[in-house]
Amino acid sequence: MQKEIGTNEALLLQTEEDIFTAIVGADHAFRKLNTIINFKKISIPLRECYSDLGTTGVDVEKGLKALLIQFWENYSDRQMEQAVRENLAVRWFCGFGLTESTPDHTYFCKLRKRLGTKRIADTFEAVNAILQSYGLFGNVFAFIDASTIITKTALWEERDQAIADGAEKLNNKNVSEYAADKDAKWGAKSKHNIWFGHKRNVSVDMRHGLIKKVAITPANVPDYKVITSVCPTEGAVFADKLYDTKATNDAIRARGCYAATIRKNNNPIKNRDLDRFHSSLRMPFEGTFSKLSKRARYRGHAKVVMQAFLQSIAYNLKKAVRILVPDALNVSYAT
Repeated sequence: MQKEIGTNEALLLQTEEDIFTAIVGADHAFRKLNTIINFKKISIPLRECYSDLGTTGVDVEKGLKALLIQFWENYSDRQMEQAVRENLAVRWFCGFGLTESTPDHTYFCKLRKRLGTKRIADTFEAVNAILQSYGLFGNVFAFIDASTIITKTALWEERDQAIADGAEKLNNKNVSEYAADKDAKWGAKSKHNIWFGHKRNVSVDMRHGLIKKVAITPANVPDYKVITSVCPTEGAVFADKLYDTKATNDAIRARGCYAATIRKNNNPIKNRDLDRFHSSLRMPFEGTFSKLSKRARYRGHAKVVMQAFLQSIAYNLKKAVRILVPDALNVSYAT
């Protein structure tokens, strides 16, 4: 026998938690993420951005989770507004009730500005400390490399304006006077790989391929000049030929590490067999850079740095929820 159910009858028999439990199952990535990371704890330093006076706004823990999902899914601000309003899994993870009002797209821009680059970088370190407590970082082998962050693909109007102003051409010496992103520069990996924007320098821990350190520079800064910003303080450091300079290798050794750098062909100490061995060890982790967006979402060095840290947090946590099995953990959160 069947009985016709009224439109709202089924909903009236369920609590809000019942609905969220049915939609966001135990194996959902957001459930796992909420188990392994204590967002309430890592949000404590961010509360310093807010005053105890005035009207009550969106809780910063909800805002931090929303920013994480924004970079987890590569949403724009308007897409994030829609997701937190309409996607029940996102709504649950961020901590909004079924009927609770959610922020519009302008909130996310204001939140990033309020938090600032330094606090986001500190949050990256706090998340990594938790992942370290779960044993996800080996701290034995590190892979260092740089990748592109493109601000703009064509600068024809800017070039024409520079020439009209009497410049012979548009180059790195004068481009900041005309480009919308004043901090961006031209960079090149080779004569066929040229871009305008910034460069992401990353140290990848080679136990599970998690990002340990991040440094952002204009695109014209050579890779080897950033080595001290991303070099670990122990273990072996794997890097490509662009890092094969005396100053770079000395800097790696000065930090207590072994320089497993691929040697240039004209290097008198080059050992091709050893280089092939080093290349085989680092090859599985080169895919890290293909997973990170190569487009600058914002203009200016500080905002691009913030983007890089938020992308790195999202990348590390995506890998963490695949590696860890929360039911097997002894505690809900790392202390």
